[in-house]
Amino acid sequence: MKTIFKFLGLCMLLGLAYLFLWPVPIIPQAWVAPKAPGYQGPHAVNDKLAHLQIIDLHGEVGPEHIAIGPDGKLYTTVASGNILRMQPDGSDQEVFVNTGGRVLGFDFDAKGNLIAADAIKGLLSVSPTRQVTLLTDQADGGPIAYADAVVVARSGKMYFSDASTRFAPKVWGGTFEASILDILEQSATGRILEFDPANGQTRVMVQGLSFANGVALSQDEKSLFVNETGKYRVWKLALDANKLQLGDGPVPAGAQILFDNLPGYPDNLTRGRDGKVWLGFAKPRNPTIDNFANKPWLRALTLRLPRALWPIPKTYGHVMAFSEDGKVLTDMQDPSGSYPESTGVTETADRLYIQSLHAKGLGWMPR
Repeated sequence: MKTIFKFLGLCMLLGLAYLFLWPVPIIPQAWVAPKAPGYQGPHAVNDKLAHLQIIDLHGEVGPEHIAIGPDGKLYTTVASGNILRMQPDGSDQEVFVNTGGRVLGFDFDAKGNLIAADAIKGLLSVSPTRQVTLLTDQADGGPIAYADAVVVARSGKMYFSDASTRFAPKVWGGTFEASILDILEQSATGRILEFDPANGQTRVMVQGLSFANGVALSQDEKSLFVNETGKYRVWKLALDANKLQLGDGPVPAGAQILFDNLPGYPDNLTRGRDGKVWLGFAKPRNPTIDNFANKPWLRALTLRLPRALWPIPKTYGHVMAFSEDGKVLTDMQDPSGSYPESTGVTETADRLYIQSLHAKGLGWMPR
């Protein structure tokens, strides 16, 4: 009996040693998470996003970003690394190109080139004839680790997010895994970059973001809207900002917090019709994660648990549209989460296409 107790005690000691001492890839930083507002006010619970119609993607998963190209066709990126091209009704599907990486956001330049933020490879240009060219994979003397979203200005300059300089998807098992590590760590190494094709230079506009994500230009192209996923907020930044340092202290000149303490994790930003900007929420807030904000050791301990025990938020469909001065214009939800990770919206004259990180089809609804 004593031998059994000794064995059990040893097992307990080893288990505790593992939970508290085993190395993890993050160095968690303490921060103060604002109390979650819940779904109320302009975000009151509704089911306007439920019952989407689905375009079959024939086995492809995760239409993370969607856009109508200069040729009038619909383009979308999927988890396999393919960029699909089809008619707006989903017919005539084909693989336009595979970059060999994972394209997340993309836009088109004035010459019809598809400008892609590839989380593995950097900022790419894909010509109408499908030739892939690397535009940049370096900034400020270091690599671009996690190119995420991009928008092309009328000037030809390209503005894109480098979500995390700490956790590159090609090193940490993919985009979703790297994003979890970055948000759990809260070291806020995300940044916004400008690439000027006229001289080939890449400039750091803004740094200090907790997972820099979606980007969209204002109508006058003097400001850039940016989602800071890890801290539930949206910034409005001057386009001429240069190495602007953001954080939780005083807001510097050239920056404005447009939305703070949102009810979920803001993901993609896209320009809609009639001056609106669309925002998608990949996940709702999780009270456990917020409670761990000022307890870095608990976040480290979390990564030592089986993944099934990680406090990953539930699926919950949620998108909204806002005006450039920060007014919520439309809020649509699907509490069932039947269409997972509603990362954004692409609005056309007759449809709203719903972007998703993991959906097995492309969701849409009449506009």
